[in-house]
Amino acid sequence: MSYEKVLQAQRFVIGTKQTVKALKEGNVQELIVANDAEPKVTAKIVNEALLLNVPVLYVESMKKLGKACGIEVGAAAVAIIR
Repeated sequence: MSYEKVLQAQRFVIGTKQTVKALKEGNVQELIVANDAEPKVTAKIVNEALLLNVPVLYVESMKKLGKACGIEVGAAAVAIIR
């Protein structure tokens, strides 16, 4: 499951703004998006990832994704950095 990918990742970026920046820089290996995040929040990063042929994985919960990243709040998106 994708939560384990986050836990095993050496480097990752949390949040939509930082993820868009990392995508534009070409540093993203995989994008993980929470299904319960607002689509208007995640649409831009998902579209950017698809344009750049970056794999997009979906997980069920923002809260669990945030916890996998070691933060106390939910995370809409996490980019695993190369």
